[in-house]
Amino acid sequence: MRRSISAAAAAAALTLTLTACGGDDGGAKGGQPAAAKDPAAVSGTVTWWDTSDSTSEAPAYKELIAKFEAAYPKVKIKYENVPFDDARDKFKTAAQGGTGAPDVLRADVGWNPAFAELGYLQPLDGTPALNRREGFLPSSFASTQYKQKTYGVPLVTDTLALLYNKELLAKAGITKPPTTWDEVKAAGLAVKAKTGNAGVFVKPQGFYTLPLIYGEGGGLVDVQAKKITVNDDKAQKAVGIGKDLIDSGAGVTDVTKDAYSNMQAMFKEGKLAMMINGPWSIGDDLKGPAFADKANLGIAPVPAGSTGKAGSPTGGHNLVVYAGSKNLDASYLFVDFLTRPENQAFTAEKNHVLPTRTEAYAMGTVSSDPTITAFRAALDTAVPGPPLARASDLFDPMDTTMEKIYSGRISTKAGLDEVAKAARDILPDFK
Repeated sequence: MRRSISAAAAAAALTLTLTACGGDDGGAKGGQPAAAKDPAAVSGTVTWWDTSDSTSEAPAYKELIAKFEAAYPKVKIKYENVPFDDARDKFKTAAQGGTGAPDVLRADVGWNPAFAELGYLQPLDGTPALNRREGFLPSSFASTQYKQKTYGVPLVTDTLALLYNKELLAKAGITKPPTTWDEVKAAGLAVKAKTGNAGVFVKPQGFYTLPLIYGEGGGLVDVQAKKITVNDDKAQKAVGIGKDLIDSGAGVTDVTKDAYSNMQAMFKEGKLAMMINGPWSIGDDLKGPAFADKANLGIAPVPAGSTGKAGSPTGGHNLVVYAGSKNLDASYLFVDFLTRPENQAFTAEKNHVLPTRTEAYAMGTVSSDPTITAFRAALDTAVPGPPLARASDLFDPMDTTMEKIYSGRISTKAGLDEVAKAARDILPDFK
């Protein structure tokens, strides 16, 4: 039985749906939206909550805002940089209350289905926000879908890859990055034996465990069968690989709240040969003494499992439009502008982020950026998250239990059974 939302949320969702259908400028009165008929005539003020890093990423978006306002002088953008960690709850509170929500939000891909189910997002099919629908990376566009409708436009994407210290591997007699988890184990043991440093960091979190699970052909859930699979034989084998890396001495882990920063510190200082991480870490990695020579940092797709296949989760951010917006036409124009190929290339060059449009990879200096090209290759094996409203909630019990498994406080089977039980509470329709 499907879990029901609260009465207040249901009422808010209904109110938002009616508002969206009766809005004054979204094309809901029939015919094309005004933004499609005459973009230059559109006017209004669009409030945008940007959840990018205020120091390293936001300046590029502010430059694009200036270009947008020059192209569409009747539209003004009210820019607010909202810390990512606060944005989801802040948006939900504002949308549920019916006041204070932005017209446009830079949303994590995992938020899309939940916000759509609650009625907080405007469907974008047939609107100018998607008048350049073709050309998106399939894994990125999949994150915008919920019940056969589109509730966002992909802005940036990311995935995980194998980051490695070329010098440390070379000292261990390894000239090429590992392509399988067996090779990772062998390389980790060689690094430890010949250099005294750690081989690979095994991060005890659900998101970072997915490459192991995908490599065994598994997943957290089977959407079509409505089945929880996080504790099946494939997942148990996958997590067993991670546990063996630790137990064998080929890898290390950290189950404290500082796990990520400790992993980063080890890698930057040249005390760790390999880690699974995303493009967001590169700027920080290159600040470390181990990578004073930038060429020492290697990036390769995540290793394959026993199936011979590799897989990594798709991350990133979409631009979504609030269903209760009073400025739908202006919002559509703004979303379209930010996600045009040339503007995605601009932010890629400035911020070293991955575009979601294939055309952008051939523009400007994007094609020669080593970080972007390396992670673009990793995207070929990226797996989109399941289109379920509460899919992102599955990581909470997964994170807690992976720490217990990797620290030896619980067996792999018992731990994953705990996760499966919690998953059934989150997704009561699943068996």
